[in-house]
Amino acid sequence: MGLSSSLTTTVVVALVLVTMFGSAYSSNFFDEFDLTWGDHRGKISNGGNMLSLSLDRVSGSGFKSKKEYLFGRIDMQLKLVAGNSAGTVTAYYLSSQGATHDEIDFEFLGNETGKPYVLHTNVFAQGKGNREQQFYLWFDPTKNFHTYSIVWRPQHIIFLVDNLPIRVFNNAEKLGVPFPKNQPMRIYSSLWNADDWATRGGLVKTDWSKAPFTAYYRGFHAAACTVSSGCDPKFKSSFGDGDVQVANELNAYGRRRLRWVQRYFMIYNYCSDLKRFPRGFPPECKRSRF
Repeated sequence: MGLSSSLTTTVVVALVLVTMFGSAYSSNFFDEFDLTWGDHRGKISNGGNMLSLSLDRVSGSGFKSKKEYLFGRIDMQLKLVAGNSAGTVTAYYLSSQGATHDEIDFEFLGNETGKPYVLHTNVFAQGKGNREQQFYLWFDPTKNFHTYSIVWRPQHIIFLVDNLPIRVFNNAEKLGVPFPKNQPMRIYSSLWNADDWATRGGLVKTDWSKAPFTAYYRGFHAAACTVSSGCDPKFKSSFGDGDVQVANELNAYGRRRLRWVQRYFMIYNYCSDLKRFPRGFPPECKRSRF
């Protein structure tokens, strides 16, 4: 499903205006999302200001956005499954549909009590992914809510945690690398059992005696362009001090924060995996300018 040429122009103009500073307001989950599977395991509460997903031995649960987005910034606050979360995965991502779908992923891989979650990121374009970067977090994501954001522009995709950039995936179409820019995507999230691979490659299994496992969501905000209603006018009111971005590039502070995260908390980068790419890294790996 495409956008008109006039809306596409508006998208580009609006994206130049939007900043990396978080919004002070949030949307209602009843208005923005549908619970899609898991029966009673997904719940919207507190007048639409809170959503929870649960997993038990029978089933997990999930939701998706009512709207489709094409570029913008998506913010969501999550509090992840506490205690022994080994074997579980909480996924929060943008995706289109079909064999040649685009996708922008946050996945939180659970672990045994006292051991850190793994934050797994990936980018799919025209059905091709395999662009993984993984991180430990510098806090306990089960104690409090933290904000996980995706900034999706024609020039790049930026992953942020509490407004700190952790990853930039640049548009490298000039090098022949597909980039997600033509397919509108919905927001999806799910909590599910993946103990065949999620924790230590599947060595640690889900302890069902600790079920149900529950993740919590609040503070959703999308400063974005949608297929149904065009670009959010709140783009123009989202400016703030302490920003990490100027126009379409990370500023000096943003670049320093990105380097800090990648130096101390990145645990896997496909662009450094010689065993996986013995004949040379993918072309986008050579274009590492932030």
